[in-house]
Amino acid sequence: MSRPAWILLAAAALLGAQSRVMTQGAHRMEITLERMDANGSWRSVDPALVLSQDDRVRFRFRTNFKGYLYVTNQASSGAYEQLFPSIEAGRDNRIEGNKEYQVPAGQNRFRISGPPGYEIVYWLVSPVRLSESEPGFRPLPPDYRSAKPLQLIPRCDDTVLKARGDCLDSSAGPKLIPRGDQMTPRELLEQSQQGSGDLMVMKQQNKSVIASTEPLSGPVIYQFRVAHK
Repeated sequence: MSRPAWILLAAAALLGAQSRVMTQGAHRMEITLERMDANGSWRSVDPALVLSQDDRVRFRFRTNFKGYLYVTNQASSGAYEQLFPSIEAGRDNRIEGNKEYQVPAGQNRFRISGPPGYEIVYWLVSPVRLSESEPGFRPLPPDYRSAKPLQLIPRCDDTVLKARGDCLDSSAGPKLIPRGDQMTPRELLEQSQQGSGDLMVMKQQNKSVIASTEPLSGPVIYQFRVAHK
Protein backbone atom coordinates (compact mmCIF):
# COMPACT_ATOMS: atom_id res chain seq x y z
CA MET A 1 0.00 0.00 0.00
CA SER A 2 1.38 3.45 -0.91
CA ARG A 3 2.13 5.87 1.89
CA PRO A 4 -0.58 8.43 0.94
CA ALA A 5 -3.24 5.69 0.92
CA TRP A 6 -2.02 4.43 4.30
CA ILE A 7 -2.24 7.94 5.74
CA LEU A 8 -5.79 8.40 4.43
CA LEU A 9 -6.93 5.09 5.92
CA ALA A 10 -5.33 5.93 9.27
CA ALA A 11 -7.01 9.33 9.31
CA ALA A 12 -10.38 7.77 8.48
CA ALA A 13 -9.97 5.24 11.29
CA LEU A 14 -9.13 8.02 13.77
CA LEU A 15 -12.14 10.09 12.75
CA GLY A 16 -14.32 7.02 13.07
CA ALA A 17 -13.03 6.35 16.57
CA GLN A 18 -13.73 9.97 17.57
CA SER A 19 -17.24 9.75 16.13
CA ARG A 20 -17.95 6.57 18.11
CA VAL A 21 -16.84 8.26 21.32
CA MET A 22 -19.10 11.23 20.59
CA THR A 23 -22.16 9.11 19.87
CA GLN A 24 -21.66 6.06 22.10
CA GLY A 25 -19.99 7.43 25.22
CA ALA A 26 -22.39 7.02 28.15
CA HIS A 27 -21.31 10.36 29.58
CA ARG A 28 -19.54 12.99 27.48
CA MET A 29 -18.12 16.42 28.24
CA GLU A 30 -17.05 18.87 25.52
CA ILE A 31 -14.74 21.85 26.03
CA THR A 32 -13.87 24.52 23.47
CA LEU A 33 -11.22 27.17 24.10
CA GLU A 34 -12.01 30.55 22.53
CA ARG A 35 -9.86 33.65 22.06
CA MET A 36 -11.01 37.20 21.36
CA ASP A 37 -9.63 38.52 18.09
CA ALA A 38 -8.62 42.10 17.25
CA ASN A 39 -12.20 42.90 16.20
CA GLY A 40 -13.67 41.80 19.52
CA SER A 41 -15.13 38.56 18.13
CA TRP A 42 -14.64 35.17 19.78
CA ARG A 43 -12.95 32.41 17.75
CA SER A 44 -12.31 28.81 18.74
CA VAL A 45 -8.61 27.94 18.84
CA ASP A 46 -6.59 24.76 19.01
CA PRO A 47 -6.40 23.65 22.68
CA ALA A 48 -2.61 23.28 22.26
CA LEU A 49 -2.11 26.86 21.03
CA VAL A 50 0.51 28.84 22.97
CA LEU A 51 -1.17 32.16 23.76
CA SER A 52 0.38 35.58 24.20
CA GLN A 53 0.32 38.15 26.99
CA ASP A 54 -2.96 40.11 27.20
CA ASP A 55 -4.89 37.56 25.11
CA ARG A 56 -8.53 37.27 26.24
CA VAL A 57 -9.84 33.70 26.42
CA ARG A 58 -12.82 31.73 27.71
CA PHE A 59 -14.30 28.21 27.54
CA ARG A 60 -17.49 26.74 26.13
CA PHE A 61 -18.65 23.64 28.04
CA ARG A 62 -21.39 21.10 27.31
CA THR A 63 -22.35 17.66 28.64
CA ASN A 64 -24.94 15.07 27.63
CA PHE A 65 -26.06 14.56 31.25
CA LYS A 66 -27.30 16.58 34.19
CA GLY A 67 -24.89 17.21 36.99
CA TYR A 68 -22.80 19.67 38.94
CA LEU A 69 -19.67 21.57 37.94
CA TYR A 70 -16.82 23.31 39.71
CA VAL A 71 -14.03 24.96 37.69
CA THR A 72 -10.89 26.22 39.41
CA ASN A 73 -7.86 27.84 37.79
CA GLN A 74 -4.30 27.70 39.09
CA ALA A 75 -2.46 30.55 37.38
CA SER A 76 1.16 30.36 36.28
CA SER A 77 1.89 32.54 39.32
CA GLY A 78 0.55 29.74 41.52
CA ALA A 79 -2.58 31.57 42.71
CA TYR A 80 -5.97 29.85 42.59
CA GLU A 81 -9.26 31.34 41.41
CA GLN A 82 -12.72 29.80 41.20
CA LEU A 83 -14.22 30.28 37.72
CA PHE A 84 -17.48 28.33 38.07
CA PRO A 85 -19.86 28.88 39.68
CA SER A 86 -19.19 32.59 39.43
CA ILE A 87 -19.47 34.95 42.37
CA GLU A 88 -22.55 36.48 40.73
CA ALA A 89 -24.25 33.05 40.52
CA GLY A 90 -23.56 32.26 44.16
CA ARG A 91 -23.37 28.56 45.01
CA ASP A 92 -25.50 27.37 42.09
CA ASN A 93 -23.32 24.99 40.08
CA ARG A 94 -26.00 22.75 38.57
CA ILE A 95 -25.70 22.06 34.84
CA GLU A 96 -28.25 20.64 32.41
CA GLY A 97 -27.56 18.13 29.66
CA ASN A 98 -27.11 19.40 26.09
CA LYS A 99 -26.92 23.01 27.27
CA GLU A 100 -23.85 25.13 26.60
CA TYR A 101 -22.17 26.98 29.46
CA GLN A 102 -19.60 29.74 29.28
CA VAL A 103 -16.67 29.64 31.71
CA PRO A 104 -16.13 32.22 33.13
CA ALA A 105 -19.79 33.24 32.87
CA GLY A 106 -21.29 36.46 31.56
CA GLN A 107 -18.90 39.18 30.45
CA ASN A 108 -16.03 37.67 32.42
CA ARG A 109 -13.02 36.16 30.66
CA PHE A 110 -9.39 35.27 31.24
CA ARG A 111 -6.77 37.86 30.50
CA ILE A 112 -3.46 36.11 29.97
CA SER A 113 -0.87 37.62 32.29
CA GLY A 114 1.78 36.58 34.75
CA PRO A 115 4.96 34.62 34.07
CA PRO A 116 5.17 32.36 30.99
CA GLY A 117 3.78 28.92 31.74
CA TYR A 118 0.41 27.19 32.04
CA GLU A 119 -2.95 28.12 33.48
CA ILE A 120 -4.01 24.79 35.02
CA VAL A 121 -7.82 24.75 34.87
CA TYR A 122 -9.33 21.97 37.00
CA TRP A 123 -12.78 20.64 36.04
CA LEU A 124 -14.68 18.78 38.75
CA VAL A 125 -17.84 17.24 37.25
CA SER A 126 -20.33 15.11 39.15
CA PRO A 127 -23.67 13.52 38.18
CA VAL A 128 -24.79 13.88 41.83
CA ARG A 129 -24.69 16.83 44.20
CA LEU A 130 -21.66 17.14 46.45
CA SER A 131 -22.56 18.21 49.95
CA GLU A 132 -20.54 21.28 50.93
CA SER A 133 -21.10 20.29 54.56
CA GLU A 134 -18.87 17.25 54.08
CA PRO A 135 -15.59 17.61 56.01
CA GLY A 136 -12.76 18.94 53.86
CA PHE A 137 -14.85 19.87 50.81
CA ARG A 138 -13.92 23.25 49.37
CA PRO A 139 -14.10 24.54 45.80
CA LEU A 140 -10.68 26.10 46.49
CA PRO A 141 -7.79 24.66 48.51
CA PRO A 142 -7.23 26.41 51.86
CA ASP A 143 -3.75 27.62 50.87
CA TYR A 144 -4.74 29.07 47.50
CA ARG A 145 -3.37 32.54 48.34
CA SER A 146 0.14 31.25 49.06
CA ALA A 147 0.60 28.51 46.45
CA LYS A 148 4.03 28.26 44.83
CA PRO A 149 4.40 29.28 41.17
CA LEU A 150 4.60 26.47 38.63
CA GLN A 151 8.00 26.00 37.00
CA LEU A 152 6.83 24.88 33.56
CA ILE A 153 7.65 26.66 30.29
CA PRO A 154 5.61 26.01 27.08
CA ARG A 155 7.51 24.84 24.01
CA CYS A 156 6.55 24.73 20.34
CA ASP A 157 6.19 21.14 19.16
CA ASP A 158 7.67 20.94 15.65
CA THR A 159 6.10 17.50 15.11
CA VAL A 160 2.57 18.94 15.33
CA LEU A 161 0.95 20.18 12.12
CA LYS A 162 0.78 23.97 12.37
CA ALA A 163 -1.20 26.58 10.43
CA ARG A 164 -0.23 30.23 9.93
CA GLY A 165 2.94 29.69 11.94
CA ASP A 166 1.04 29.04 15.20
CA CYS A 167 3.04 27.67 18.10
CA LEU A 168 1.42 24.49 19.42
CA ASP A 169 2.48 22.74 22.62
CA SER A 170 1.48 19.08 22.93
CA SER A 171 1.58 19.44 26.73
CA ALA A 172 -1.33 21.89 26.60
CA GLY A 173 -5.03 21.04 26.37
CA PRO A 174 -7.12 18.53 28.35
CA LYS A 175 -5.28 16.01 30.52
CA LEU A 176 -6.29 13.20 32.85
CA ILE A 177 -4.97 13.47 36.39
CA PRO A 178 -3.20 10.49 38.01
CA ARG A 179 -4.29 9.84 41.57
CA GLY A 180 -2.00 11.56 44.03
CA ASP A 181 -0.78 14.20 41.58
CA GLN A 182 0.89 16.80 43.80
CA MET A 183 -0.15 19.66 41.50
CA THR A 184 -3.83 18.90 42.01
CA PRO A 185 -5.81 20.74 44.72
CA ARG A 186 -5.97 18.02 47.37
CA GLU A 187 -9.47 18.84 48.50
CA LEU A 188 -10.86 18.32 44.98
CA LEU A 189 -9.08 15.00 44.49
CA GLU A 190 -10.40 13.67 47.77
CA GLN A 191 -13.94 14.26 46.49
CA SER A 192 -13.25 12.54 43.16
CA GLN A 193 -14.72 9.13 43.95
CA GLN A 194 -14.68 7.74 40.43
CA GLY A 195 -11.24 9.06 39.47
CA SER A 196 -9.95 9.94 36.02
CA GLY A 197 -8.76 6.49 34.99
CA ASP A 198 -12.19 5.64 33.51
CA LEU A 199 -12.12 8.63 31.14
CA MET A 200 -10.90 9.04 27.58
CA VAL A 201 -9.67 12.30 26.04
CA MET A 202 -10.21 12.93 22.34
CA LYS A 203 -9.87 15.92 20.04
CA GLN A 204 -12.36 16.79 17.30
CA GLN A 205 -11.04 19.80 15.37
CA ASN A 206 -10.76 22.51 18.05
CA LYS A 207 -13.15 20.75 20.43
CA SER A 208 -11.89 18.60 23.30
CA VAL A 209 -14.02 15.60 24.25
CA ILE A 210 -13.76 13.85 27.61
CA ALA A 211 -15.85 10.69 27.59
CA SER A 212 -16.70 7.78 29.88
CA THR A 213 -17.83 4.49 28.35
CA GLU A 214 -19.80 3.76 31.54
CA PRO A 215 -22.26 6.07 33.28
CA LEU A 216 -20.52 8.15 35.93
CA SER A 217 -21.35 6.95 39.43
CA GLY A 218 -19.49 9.77 41.16
CA PRO A 219 -17.43 12.91 40.57
CA VAL A 220 -14.44 13.01 38.23
CA ILE A 221 -11.70 15.57 37.90
CA TYR A 222 -9.46 16.46 34.97
CA GLN A 223 -7.46 19.49 33.88
CA PHE A 224 -7.11 21.75 30.88
CA ARG A 225 -3.68 23.32 30.46
CA VAL A 226 -3.70 26.74 28.81
CA ALA A 227 -0.17 27.51 27.61
CA HIS A 228 1.08 31.06 27.23
CA LYS A 229 4.27 33.01 26.65
